[in-house]
Amino acid sequence: MVDLRQSHFGKLVASGGFLWCTGIEDTFITAPSPKTGRTLDEYELTGHYEHWREDIDLMAELGVPAARYGIPWHRICPQPGVWDWQWADRPLERMLDRGIAPIVDLVHYGLPAWIEPAYLHPDYPNHVAEFAARVAARFKGRIFAYTPLNEPRITAWYCGRLGWWPPFRRSWRGFVAVMLGVCRGIIATLAALRSVDPEILPVHVDATDHYHAEDPSLVLEAEHRQAIVFLALDLISGRITDDHPLFGWLLSHGTTEGELAWFRDHAVPLPWLGLNLYPMFTRKVLQRTASGHTRISMIYSTEQLVEDVTRLYWERYHAPLLISETASSGSIRKRRLWLDGSARAVQRLRAEGVPLLGYTWWPLFALVTWGYRQGDLPPQSYFRQMGLWDLDPHQQRARTSLVDRYQELVRGGTGSAGPLSAAASRAPVRS
Repeated sequence: MVDLRQSHFGKLVASGGFLWCTGIEDTFITAPSPKTGRTLDEYELTGHYEHWREDIDLMAELGVPAARYGIPWHRICPQPGVWDWQWADRPLERMLDRGIAPIVDLVHYGLPAWIEPAYLHPDYPNHVAEFAARVAARFKGRIFAYTPLNEPRITAWYCGRLGWWPPFRRSWRGFVAVMLGVCRGIIATLAALRSVDPEILPVHVDATDHYHAEDPSLVLEAEHRQAIVFLALDLISGRITDDHPLFGWLLSHGTTEGELAWFRDHAVPLPWLGLNLYPMFTRKVLQRTASGHTRISMIYSTEQLVEDVTRLYWERYHAPLLISETASSGSIRKRRLWLDGSARAVQRLRAEGVPLLGYTWWPLFALVTWGYRQGDLPPQSYFRQMGLWDLDPHQQRARTSLVDRYQELVRGGTGSAGPLSAAASRAPVRS
């Protein structure tokens, strides 16, 4: 099993190592939709609570050395001070038994229902820090890689701007308020993890978007939106100074200079950055409509997307990188084309010295789209086949030919990813 403790991570970088990974979609939205009364628990909707043993065995069948895995905080701590560890102990122990190093997702969008109003609760950072510390203590010396919170920007978008998820804000001020709460929680989580075990390796995972403007009059808007894509990582690493392009925008949307100074004073390192990118979602093109409005189109991308986005983050943060989520939806052929193309992009990036150290096909099997919570059709109507295994209407996992191809890549290990140019030795590895 790969050793992901902090003190060994520099060796992974120096040796040009590479990890082929996978993961299971683990969005947990515990608050019922005001419209439909539905919640969104991916483990329930895809049958993982029932099939968790078999699902982890599917990971082992692939041969992956590591996998991202989310533990459902809302089940582990259903009430303040009430702890039930079966949904951490059972799956994580099985992963360890099967030789798979977990990269633990501590928060994947949703919180226990008793934390109200979600990320705006003044004690949210303390609550999430306690949860993180308890998990780290439980698995001290055996699990080292943790993601404090998956996709902080998307969390702020759905919770603060769109109003789909708690605390149901619908404005840019709401987005900023949620973002600040989320990022305070990340910093508190990291402090809690390190207080338990200094060997813990944080893996910061965020969604990527790559904005382009078709109309020259929209170039500044595209640059502004791209800056927002980086906001969470810039906040937690203390980069929001008075010359940052979002400094004035943040102040005009409810932030104070004192709050931004707090983030600079409590800045955290970014030892390993996880990039979530998808050919059908990540490329955003700003267009001017005939009526003069701005429209954002998502253009299905080629494998060039992997290179463009990865270089963008490498040039900005100069930190080792991981493709922490990628897949294409659609036919098996379409998924295979993306798998092969994105793997070629990985090889090219490493050949030029970009320290890309891993690739995660996400999800292992199909997921349920977030529209389920807003809709009224049965769960199987919302299945999106993006995995190496498909899901049938009865939640049974159906093996596809993609499994064989991914096994080939995993067996090839670093060889499948290609050699990492010595230029990567310039990448700082910060503890």
